[in-house]
Amino acid sequence: MPPAMTDLLDIWAAHSPLAGQAPAHITVDFLLPTGIYIQMDVPREATIQHIKLLLWKQAQTFPLFPALGEMESHMFECVNQAAVHEELEDETRRLCDVRPFLPVLKLVTRNCGRAERLLDSKIGVLIGKGLHELDAINEQEVKDFRSKMFRFSEERMQRVQMMTCTEWLQSCFSPQLEPAGYTLMIDLNRSLFSFLVPQDSISLKVPSSSTTMELIELAVRKWLTTHGPEEETRRGQYVLRVSHCLEFLCGDHPLTHYKYIRICMQAKESPHLTLVHISTIKGMFDKEISTIRAVVTRKSCNLPLPLPPKRRVPTTCVWDVSSPFKIVLVNCSKVNAEETAKVQVRAGLFHGTELLCKPAVSSESSGRSEHTWKESTLEFEISVSDLPRMTRLCFAIYAVMDKVKKQKSTKNKQACHYPIAWVNTMVFDYKGQLKTGDIILHCWSSFPDELEEMLNPIGTIQTNPYTENATALHILFPEYSSHPIVFPPFDKGRGGKKFHIELKEIMERDPLSQLCENEKDLIWTLRYDCRENFPQSLPKLLLSVKWSKHEDMAQLQALLQIWPKLSPRDALELLDFNYPDQYVREYAVCCLRDMSDEELLQYLLQLVQVLRYEPYYDCALTHFLLERAQGNRKIGHFLFWHLRSEIHMPAVSVQFALILEAYCRCNIPHIEVLKKQVEALSKLKSVNELIKLGTIKNARSKTKEAMLTKEAMMTCLRQSGYSETLSDLHSPLNPNVMLSDINVEKCRYMDSKMKPLWIVYNNKLLGGDTLGIIFKNGDDLRQDMLTLQILRLMDLLWKEASLDLRIVPYGCLATGDRAGLIEVVSSAETIANIQLTSSNVAAAAAFNKDALLNWLKERNSGDALDRAIEEFTLSCAGYCVATYVLGIGDRHSDNIMVRSTGQLFHIDFGHILGNFKSKFGIKRERVPFILTHDFIHVIQQGKTGYTEKFGSFRQYCEEAYLILRKNGNLFITLFALMLTAGLPELTSVKDIQYLKDSLALGKSDEEALKQFRQKFDEALRESWTTKVNWMAHNVAKDNRS
Repeated sequence: MPPAMTDLLDIWAAHSPLAGQAPAHITVDFLLPTGIYIQMDVPREATIQHIKLLLWKQAQTFPLFPALGEMESHMFECVNQAAVHEELEDETRRLCDVRPFLPVLKLVTRNCGRAERLLDSKIGVLIGKGLHELDAINEQEVKDFRSKMFRFSEERMQRVQMMTCTEWLQSCFSPQLEPAGYTLMIDLNRSLFSFLVPQDSISLKVPSSSTTMELIELAVRKWLTTHGPEEETRRGQYVLRVSHCLEFLCGDHPLTHYKYIRICMQAKESPHLTLVHISTIKGMFDKEISTIRAVVTRKSCNLPLPLPPKRRVPTTCVWDVSSPFKIVLVNCSKVNAEETAKVQVRAGLFHGTELLCKPAVSSESSGRSEHTWKESTLEFEISVSDLPRMTRLCFAIYAVMDKVKKQKSTKNKQACHYPIAWVNTMVFDYKGQLKTGDIILHCWSSFPDELEEMLNPIGTIQTNPYTENATALHILFPEYSSHPIVFPPFDKGRGGKKFHIELKEIMERDPLSQLCENEKDLIWTLRYDCRENFPQSLPKLLLSVKWSKHEDMAQLQALLQIWPKLSPRDALELLDFNYPDQYVREYAVCCLRDMSDEELLQYLLQLVQVLRYEPYYDCALTHFLLERAQGNRKIGHFLFWHLRSEIHMPAVSVQFALILEAYCRCNIPHIEVLKKQVEALSKLKSVNELIKLGTIKNARSKTKEAMLTKEAMMTCLRQSGYSETLSDLHSPLNPNVMLSDINVEKCRYMDSKMKPLWIVYNNKLLGGDTLGIIFKNGDDLRQDMLTLQILRLMDLLWKEASLDLRIVPYGCLATGDRAGLIEVVSSAETIANIQLTSSNVAAAAAFNKDALLNWLKERNSGDALDRAIEEFTLSCAGYCVATYVLGIGDRHSDNIMVRSTGQLFHIDFGHILGNFKSKFGIKRERVPFILTHDFIHVIQQGKTGYTEKFGSFRQYCEEAYLILRKNGNLFITLFALMLTAGLPELTSVKDIQYLKDSLALGKSDEEALKQFRQKFDEALRESWTTKVNWMAHNVAKDNRS
């Protein structure tokens, strides 16, 4: 592997006044297949296609030129920045975007099937993992999964070509609909419609009960009164689009069902819609179809001959094998232990987190890095017949050393175990066949905290891909039969039926509650009563099954076939690691099919994370996500980014790459859209690294640093190479929003450690409007993303209960390794800046209770001010409850903001679940949530003792809290599904216990409300401590710009 570039400003880096003017041309070495070597200067921003033309012209003056043949039959290869050979099949890319490790391009002869090779190349660049890496994986499971996905994608693309234009529009640009239970009694005032062809605009009043079709009819009719009968032929050929984004009001729903319309009604603003002629839509549709046909038609011409049917191999049912399960330890190499240490291996069989039998432990072995054991066979106290289908074999390798005790005692030594490595593998393969033969497992060296007996069943079953230095454990699965041993399909046994009143109390407990053995026996005995009376209790029934008895497993499988469907929200819990059974997970996915697209988007973050719990690539959840992503492009967009942002993680790299490849093949037109976003983010990363380097070089003079670095940033953004890549793309934060071009004058970088970029875009679809995004490079945004997702869910649950607390869950998206984007909320300011603007003394600013109310008065008057105060009251109530329930810490005046319309909202969620900041061991935050006297001053409209308004505020808080309590199990489930994501403050079940305590689960509503009222009073009583903290924050950092 080539050495890493130590100088960030290499030949491909942005040229700027700070970096020095980089040359417009680069000297490139070309190696031709004829053996000829040519060196010449080429424009650094030229496309690969243009460079090939220049080379061909130059090659005519060299020997053996006729032997080259046609130019189109050749392409370039290079070694990229990841030290991997890359075929430059996509010749529209520019050389400076390809960024070869060294400026050397090798010309090679193309093989047949250029369209397929071009598609493969684009997919590899897009997903961040070359498909040749997947081709090189010599595993039958990978090959079978890819083959299945190839067929699946071709069928999908054929179906897209048979879609109508309307069906395609619905799948690509569907609108956001509000929950059915959310009612809002406001009449729609005036709606402004702008015609695309011919350019025009009109206004008209319509009843709020009108449907989209009725609205289109009224608009066209009014338009025809001014444009005459010659336009009559165009009637009925329009669709409605939200003017500022690519969101079409598809379907014929009442207007109040559309989220955009509701937002306008709430703000008493006229919705701005555009009538788009159907011919425009058809043009977009035809463009996508032609993109698909360029690949699919060529492929269909060369379909492989069908394989002959496989000869049926005789098999043995696993339930007929009564021998005890055992494995053989062959050897272990590259063991990182001291020479004096003795090494042992511990092995355990798990079903989920349940240990099926006592772990088996090897004898001790001495040596340097190579180890073998005299007693090499490990036998388990369970028969092969009783192994569940999803049994995991978990290994821990550890050193045994003597630890000398300091106490005065005759026993001076005791043995201590030091973990060295762990690794997991499945007992059955992806086809359900018991594994046999030799296998080498490359182990992981990082141990999570609080492991039982050093075994890590929740860890990945993938082996460590970095094999060069990893501990390697060589094991042998013995053979128990002359035929392959397979796990049987469903068995249709049935158990007995009894009744006990104790069931109700057990079934109503939260997911974190432990079941004792007697309760498990009771639930299993009354399993048919559970089905009849408590179908939502299925998770507790599954935890009561004795998975080490195959008779019980058979009865459970039969029971699943007749179990009523759970609601999608209840079914989410069955995808947790505690429920590994294949049929249980298939049942859960079956329940999820009832989710609407909006609901699926709400839980997509967790559904991607639980893919980590799937031991095999080809599973029901993967199919479900791919199917729904193909039916709705917005789902596809976020599925892509949730997978792509973690492609660098070794434990999921292959699995996520396979799913991304399958998605891209099923959505060929989407590839270019996503590719544009990936390239834009790469450019932003380069700008960020340039700024970081500049601030280091000029650290001595802060003023000079700021001037030079901002100038360098703006120069960089104005370059054609950057401005073109960063223009005309769909926003990764919201694919319905088009980012046209950067407003360079308004762009800046923020003065925090990682120097986030504040990028301002002009909105392509609505002239004059600007959009702000923050690009972060070096910060893990996944915890912020999770918190904002939960805030969106809280907002949804409150609205379902007819309580709108005006939450602002702004967009946040992780896009790569410690990189991502955050949406800038327009017309908003931090509490710190509002306070500092009103005071000349930073220390006094935090105690100015009039500052916030005066700020709102400056921006609102009359009825608008009353509305702004009501917005503030509602949103303050929502965030008080949300921050308390989620235990959000580090709440200073720079991460609480207020919009000019009055909405209060919180930002920056680096500390959650009660992980409050402390200094010198003392907690800096003493209040359960932020409720200061200046907030109350606004709520009471500046009047002292205005108890009616404050009473309403308190009532909002209590009502909101009780609504969240009713959905407490859902919150616990969603956090539990994120346990393996690697978030810094969500690593064990103990972290989730905070939610159980804050929601007072297990208590009555009266007891819970009493607890919340105590916390509310405490927040009021101790609010002075918050003001002191804010004062210290203001003094430490004057936020005025």
